Amino acid sequence: MNRRNFLTLGSLGATGLLAGGRLQARTLGTARKNPKIKPIAGTWFDFQHLNIEEGLYWDPALKDFTAEQWKEKVREIKGVGMEYIVLMGIAAFGKAFYPTTLAPRFGLACEDPLEAVLTAADEEGMKFFVSNDFWGDGRDPVKMMKDPEIRKTREKAMVEVAARYGHHKSFYGWYFPNEAWLHPYLDEFFVDYVNDCARIAKSLTPSSVNLIAPYNIKAERADDGYVRQLERLNVEVVAYQDGVGVNSTKLGEPARYFEHLYEAHQKAARSRIWADMELFYFEDKTKGNLMPADFDTRILKQMEDLSPFVDKILCYQYIGIMNKPDSKAFAGHKDSVRLYNQYKRWLDRQKEGR
Repeated sequence: MNRRNFLTLGSLGATGLLAGGRLQARTLGTARKNPKIKPIAGTWFDFQHLNIEEGLYWDPALKDFTAEQWKEKVREIKGVGMEYIVLMGIAAFGKAFYPTTLAPRFGLACEDPLEAVLTAADEEGMKFFVSNDFWGDGRDPVKMMKDPEIRKTREKAMVEVAARYGHHKSFYGWYFPNEAWLHPYLDEFFVDYVNDCARIAKSLTPSSVNLIAPYNIKAERADDGYVRQLERLNVEVVAYQDGVGVNSTKLGEPARYFEHLYEAHQKAARSRIWADMELFYFEDKTKGNLMPADFDTRILKQMEDLSPFVDKILCYQYIGIMNKPDSKAFAGHKDSVRLYNQYKRWLDRQKEGR
């Protein structure tokens, strides 16, 4: 995920359009007082993390997962009420995570982890967004979106994946993982990339619901120009990254940006607006391993701020950042158990009406 690219966006309009005075106060007040805090409806999901230095606490364990452990991880996610899983990549570092002739195989203990997780998602009644990339260097999203050879491989992979896994009832749609940033609009080459991916996806899986996750929301200018861009973007769900984990936004700020984006989506009447909420912080302030944030002092506030303006809150991510106590598929820092327990306790209280 290109979540750290915000650090290089200083020249791309990172200040954004801020709400002034009364509007800002009203926005934040609404978010804080809204009693209907939405629970986490789903999560992103890695077979291996794209930025090696960020996933050192969980990548080694994931590499050794058996098919049963991958299935267990899906069951854990369902166990905390999540309905959606978004697969980050079907390839990484020039190697594939499933059986294919398009690229060498990544050295995982499980022969076909994609089959394992989709099978488990079928059994659990979950909805899975299957990635269609990374067939090049996923840390260079512009090249991934523009390179004609990568595009050819991506299309071949989508054909292959649809044929091999399309029978799964949990195959809900596709995730186009080369992420764009707002500055204040999306780049036109990103619109072209998304619409090309969507055209292929609909030809293979006509009923698919397809998702993207832009970042740098603090640069948004959700005016008529952005509305017109949304009208041309052929995708069903836009899940904006809230930016709190990468320190792009401060806790409490995303509400005003999401309110503006919500209004733009209402005007465009095209795609649904979801949130991609970050559960982590960097071990070394702006770099290094991703660590589980505290639910009570941070994540609950993120949920409170986002809830009035989105249909669903998804998180980045359960893998590595949350673990059920005594999990048979443990992967991540020991603090991930604390976060799991905190969230599960809150969720159970909501079900009890407390």
